[in-house]
Amino acid sequence: MANALPLSVPSVRCAACISAIEGQLSQIQGVISARVNLTLKRVQIVTDLPASEMVEALKEIGYDAFPLDARALANDVDKEGRDLLMRMGVAGFAMMNVMLLSVAVWSGASGATRDLFHLISAMIAIPMVLYAAQPFFRNAWSALKVGRLNMDVPISLAIILACGMSLFETLMGGEHAYFDAALSLTFFLLIGRYLEHRTRSAAHSAAKELAALEAHTAERQTETGSETVPIETLKVGDIVLVASGMRVPADGLLVTPEGITDRSLLTGESEPVSHAAFDQLHAGEINLAGPIEVKVSATGQDTRLHQIARLVETAENARNRYTSLADRAAQIYAPAVHLLALATFVGWVILGQDVRHALNIAIAVLIITCPCALGLAVPAVSTAAIARLYRLGFLVKSGTALERLAEVKTIVLDKTGTLTSPDFSFDLSDFGAMDLRIAKALGQGSAHPLSQALNKYLCDHSPAELTDLREVKGCGVAGFFGDTPVALGKAEWLGAGGTGLCLKIGNEVQALPFHEPLRTGVNDMVKGLQTSAFNLQILSGDTEVKTYKLANALGLSRFSSKVSPEDKSAFIDDLSDQGHFPCMIGDGLNDTVALASAHASIAPGTALDAARNAADVIVIDDTMEKIPQVFKIARKAVDLSRQNFGIAIAYNAVAVPIAILGYATPLAAALAMSLSSITVLINAARVGYGK
Repeated sequence: MANALPLSVPSVRCAACISAIEGQLSQIQGVISARVNLTLKRVQIVTDLPASEMVEALKEIGYDAFPLDARALANDVDKEGRDLLMRMGVAGFAMMNVMLLSVAVWSGASGATRDLFHLISAMIAIPMVLYAAQPFFRNAWSALKVGRLNMDVPISLAIILACGMSLFETLMGGEHAYFDAALSLTFFLLIGRYLEHRTRSAAHSAAKELAALEAHTAERQTETGSETVPIETLKVGDIVLVASGMRVPADGLLVTPEGITDRSLLTGESEPVSHAAFDQLHAGEINLAGPIEVKVSATGQDTRLHQIARLVETAENARNRYTSLADRAAQIYAPAVHLLALATFVGWVILGQDVRHALNIAIAVLIITCPCALGLAVPAVSTAAIARLYRLGFLVKSGTALERLAEVKTIVLDKTGTLTSPDFSFDLSDFGAMDLRIAKALGQGSAHPLSQALNKYLCDHSPAELTDLREVKGCGVAGFFGDTPVALGKAEWLGAGGTGLCLKIGNEVQALPFHEPLRTGVNDMVKGLQTSAFNLQILSGDTEVKTYKLANALGLSRFSSKVSPEDKSAFIDDLSDQGHFPCMIGDGLNDTVALASAHASIAPGTALDAARNAADVIVIDDTMEKIPQVFKIARKAVDLSRQNFGIAIAYNAVAVPIAILGYATPLAAALAMSLSSITVLINAARVGYGK
């Protein structure tokens, strides 16, 4: 029987890695499917083969893989980021010291003095380069072992040749050594690698967060009473007792004659749901009434909650296939650089130059074409844009989020908790002060969400003194104010017409009108997005009446109501197929699949953990007013990234011919490379300013 086998693949970095890994595994007989999650750096394999065979198969194409330890991942720290930062610091410190020694050589030192400074530079540079440049060496070697090229191959070759040729020149008493060039290359490239890592370091999987919504134990009913058991031991047909305020541990049918649950996390419907006997309940719902009994119909991976989690993970994997600007630019760069350097070396040898001179020119070509500016082009802009968005109240989690946000044409909005505030608002203008004090006291006596919302809304009122306070589960709360009977609850329970929440004092029943207020800044957000020519649509799991009322208030003509999580995801997929590049903005479990499958996604800071982890951007502030700026900054970031590519191309167009003709020493090449990198960084900083 095939099982899901997760493997950690730390060296997976881009779309090409995903294709290579999935292609290799799919060729193995016995592997049903293999999907790479770039964010988590892991591959999920469905197979009945042992993990050791999968590890060996990946090693054949240059990827080390390890069986996934979920507990170790949960406690993992950012070791990669700390390692890159340490190597970058070492390279920068060594570079500055070697450049100080080089000043003396540039100033005219010769003979023994020059040779001494070169030897000291070698003693500093060679061990520092061997340590600091290891990330490039490892990735290059992994590719070369299996006959592939990647961006780290020309980088490693340029660093090694610069150090090797410099050591040779030093030992031979030559005039020029290029240790500072090797260190400069390493330092600037590590900056790019660290910036790239930082843009991804905040990303987590939303699928694994859904486990937090499960109850971990259940009260299983037996012939002799009840027993507390892990949910993994539940079987179809078991009867479980769910206490008031607890989560339903598995999918099942309600055995108790009636019940009330909060299933807003699953459906987005703001009001509690009443159930009759044999109604279907789902894992994760919260029991709001008295204790209920549920007959289990699905457990573990078969529950609807886990089905949603699987949809989320599938959507995350699909979105991670997005090829970034840097990846697309790099696809043809590595082989072109090698061929150019090789052709330069062969050409100078054919022209009659000695091998030493031809090799120096070829090294200069490798250094001058080393993709520092290319490697910094996107990460530098992304980091500056992410920093600016953070100052505006947004946390960007995904490395390619800005590029995808810049492509968005249609924005899909959830209603409950996203456009509306999680708290209910009440219209109590027709109530006297004593009526409100009685309502406050009754509201304190119930765990029902509406009662709790009323209690919070009346925080400035002191509760009246009531006696004989009792809660009728599923109906409301009753008691006495002196000799006068009072009650708070459903209109039908209190003998009033219609529906909703009512207050009864003596024989008089009065409705308590309530509504969900708009979240702060929603009107400004909608106007700003409409001004930017986005197509807007509300997609809600709530009722048609409530959804229409909100859409009308915001001036939006397109909306859908009572939409399930699966339907939301299908709707997003349809928009993607039509080329709309949709962005989903939502906060609940019912939005999580759509958030993960959308081209880009945003979640408010009050969202469910799973929704926040599925989203590309989290709104840290309470207001939604500044969301239009996210798209403006994303578009500006992409424009600047393309400008940086233009700078890198222009630099190569001028510098490469000079190097090929032999007019640029490796030292001059390193200085030119550093200048292009600094230019790219300065241009990237522009994203942090202006409108």
